[in-house]
Parts: sequence; C-alpha cells; structure tokens
Amino acid sequence: MSDSYPITKEGHEKLKKELKQLKSVERPAVVKAIEEARAHGDLKENAEYHAAKERQGFIEGRLQEINGKLSNCTVIDPTSLSGDKVVFGATVTLLDLEIDDEYTYKIVGEDEADLAENKISFSSPLGRALIGKNTGDEVTVTIPKGKMDVEILDVEFV
Repeated sequence: MSDSYPITKEGHEKLKKELKQLKSVERPAVVKAIEEARAHGDLKENAEYHAAKERQGFIEGRLQEINGKLSNCTVIDPTSLSGDKVVFGATVTLLDLEIDDEYTYKIVGEDEADLAENKISFSSPLGRALIGKNTGDEVTVTIPKGKMDVEILDVEFV
C-alpha cells in the first residue's frame, strides 16, 4: 500500500461505519459462535467451529486492512474543488462518440468504486484516462473490450 491514498468524505465515513460494525457486532458474534462450537466437543470434525474460525480470520484481516487504510488516507471533499479539469472527486459527464450516449461518473477511490452507483476508481482505465483532462477534450480510452472514444461534456464537484 502506498504512503497515502485519496478517499472521498463519503467513502471515509463508509469505512469508519464498517469498522464500527466489525468491532461491535461481527467480532463479538464470531467469538460467541466459536465458544458454542467448542462446547460441542471434538474440534477435528466440528464444521461449525472451523467455519467460525475462518470467519474470525476474515474479520480480523478486514479490521487490520480498514485500520491501515484509515490511517493512510487523505480525505478529499469534492465540494471544495472547482474548475474544468478532471481530478479525484469530480463528477464527469461523458459522451460516447461512437453510440452517442451520455454517461456520468464520479471519480473515487478504489474502495468506493461501484459501477451500479456510477462511481469509478481513479485507477481504473477510464479513471486514469480522464484525470487531468478538461471539459471539451476528446479522449480515447482502452477498455477490456477494445477502445472507446469519449468527449468530456461537463466536470462538476458535488
């Protein structure tokens, strides 16, 4: 992991909420499940015990990962930014020049990316191609299924 990575205010809050959920709900529940499974005797053939231990390992790993991310992130509030240049946190409206369709995406951190919510990572092929470009620029993006030509119609900071 790099020294610092960008995250939106919304993404930061989401990570803190997940951390709280893991610490206050998930971790105590898995500890209880392990205790109950132990009470059933022979641990070698106890599937509940092994499943609970595996879940505990996942939870502890995720806790460590989130703590690391929270301590190494730079929180960026897009509403404090302005201009016509695409930067982290910008909401960008694009025109696909081949099929004449418009798309709007918010450029976010890797943990926040969610195509269903029109949020793309700054490190994705499209995110990397857009960063540093301006309203009106035409950009060719290499995507998994080939190339895509887009024009940047608008850059907003919301």
